[in-house]
Amino acid sequence: MEPEYSKEPTQRAGGRIERVRLFISEVRNELKRVSWPSGQEVYATTIVVIVTSVLLGVYLWGLDLIADRLRIWLFRRFM
Repeated sequence: MEPEYSKEPTQRAGGRIERVRLFISEVRNELKRVSWPSGQEVYATTIVVIVTSVLLGVYLWGLDLIADRLRIWLFRRFM
């Protein structure tokens, strides 16, 4: 068997094109097997993400507010 680097450039390119075609074909076949969520599932999970983000933002804002008040109190007390 000949090493691939000794083949003509057109043969090497043809092999690459066939591999790309095979890859695309396999990707299409896999995408047909995917279980896509319904519109209602997407809507529900979007709401969960938004609510969770808002709650986490409020929680972090509260921690930041407490830390800032603590910093101000410490500076006034000891400086």
